[in-house]
Amino acid sequence: MRGVVMYKAGDVRVEDRDDPKIIEPTDAVIRLTATCICGSDLWPYRGVEPADHTNMGHEYAGVVEEVGSDVKNVKVGDFVVGSFVISDNTCEICRSGYQSGCVHREFVAQAVGTQAERARIPHADGTLVATPGQPAPELIPSLLAASDVLGTGWYGAVAAEAGPGRTVAVVGDGAVGLMAVLAAKQLGAERIIAMSRHPERQELARFYGATDIVEERGDAGVAKIKELTDGLGAHSVVEAVGTQESTMQAIGATRPGGHLGFVGVNYDVTIQGIDLFFAGIHVEGGPAPVRRFLPHLIQLIWDREIDPGRVFDLTLPLEQAAEGYRAMDERRATKVLLTF
Repeated sequence: MRGVVMYKAGDVRVEDRDDPKIIEPTDAVIRLTATCICGSDLWPYRGVEPADHTNMGHEYAGVVEEVGSDVKNVKVGDFVVGSFVISDNTCEICRSGYQSGCVHREFVAQAVGTQAERARIPHADGTLVATPGQPAPELIPSLLAASDVLGTGWYGAVAAEAGPGRTVAVVGDGAVGLMAVLAAKQLGAERIIAMSRHPERQELARFYGATDIVEERGDAGVAKIKELTDGLGAHSVVEAVGTQESTMQAIGATRPGGHLGFVGVNYDVTIQGIDLFFAGIHVEGGPAPVRRFLPHLIQLIWDREIDPGRVFDLTLPLEQAAEGYRAMDERRATKVLLTF
């Protein structure tokens, strides 16, 4: 089969990879209908994470081709969406709703690599969710988004306790930030402030429910949020970038007693304890437990109540994956859909 391999930072190739096979009785093999490039894939692309002939990709949706003898919840022919974190969905951590911390946790990016024609998914019963039927073609991008960016943005909004009567600020206008705007709207937030400097992303943020746009960053961004909230700060803030500046901006924009959901993958972020102490806020985040939300998100998409697929602003064939990486790295694309 064909799949994406990152030889080293900045060196992405599409080449023949071994076809996946059932190894454990809890495995399933799926034929991907579409895959995509994630903002977190740019970390190894830029040399922040190691890359050495690494099979890339962790977002996926497609049709089950084969299942192991112990798989009961999905069957051959089902169209499925899976989380970017493998989980059994039965352990104590999973049952508490944090499947991304499962005792059998594996990250699809490290264990599988789904920018490929096929993939072996371990713990299929706990990781995959079947759709109500075979989806219409126009639904596939949205279902694919549920695998990570939609589920991650949703978790950010839930962790920030977005809801009726609340003002939500979203730091970051990439795919996850835009999905956090969508989630905040669906969760009933009264006011949603999207922080963005890019006109095309501002437009999409407004489509998903943003009521205000703030272009300032850093201390100026914090000041603007407070100006818009009678000097108090937002009730709920989602941090969807992962840099030092965005993290401190998110903390500063959260009012005392408010909630911060952080879902941006962060490197070299240092928070002084005294700053967090006097912020007086609730903080929750990390790898999103997408599996917790998948059944609900799939149904919303199936019923055409949400359209997260609009976050894909560039579509390329798998063979042009290297161009997709360049486009996202150069901010010429928000999120790239790869087709077969």
